[in-house]
Amino acid sequence: MAVILFDLDNTLITNDSDYLWGQFLVDEKIVDAAEYELKNRQFFENYEQGILDIDEYLKFSLKPLSQHPTEQLFEWRRKFISTKIQPIIAPKTAELLAKHRNNRDTLVIISATNLFITQPIAELLGIPHILSTEPEFLNGRYTGQYIGTTTFKEGKVIALREWLEQQQLDLKGSYFYSDSHNDLPLLEQVDHPVAVNPDEKLQKVANERSWPIIDLRT
Repeated sequence: MAVILFDLDNTLITNDSDYLWGQFLVDEKIVDAAEYELKNRQFFENYEQGILDIDEYLKFSLKPLSQHPTEQLFEWRRKFISTKIQPIIAPKTAELLAKHRNNRDTLVIISATNLFITQPIAELLGIPHILSTEPEFLNGRYTGQYIGTTTFKEGKVIALREWLEQQQLDLKGSYFYSDSHNDLPLLEQVDHPVAVNPDEKLQKVANERSWPIIDLRT
């Protein structure tokens, strides 16, 4: 039994849930289309290039949560999960998760995408543990701020260490599955780093270090 870590976006699912949520808000006319879509695309490109300012991005992405009643947000989210997320679960995700469940491993999603979006996806996939940037929630509403450690780049390592201590677990025999070079700080911490449909930078590192490269999409 070991701790098995999964990145979410472009790993267990075949697109970026945070970006898709932004597009969903545009499509549903919940946000100003012209301004929001432009910023959403720019932040996504910054992420791919490894230059994303996570604090600036979170101020942008969490702001809509502060502008609407919670029940309305949950209603929109249910539609988002059913129409945008369920169709893009990678074809071999279920097989991979089943393999580790059969080993009685501890399955954990660790994602930079905020918990409002990732929690229902983790539930959909049947993954019991999730480490994700947490939106602040006060007096029945989201504030547009976040609390705790941002689970991005080195922040994933910090958040994981805190969680392992709380759970009285360690990384002996651990795996981390990810598609992104942004996850190199955590990939370097586990016993078994695995590149999943990797971006160009991660594929280069994986080849240099003889890390396994797998395809969950075909």
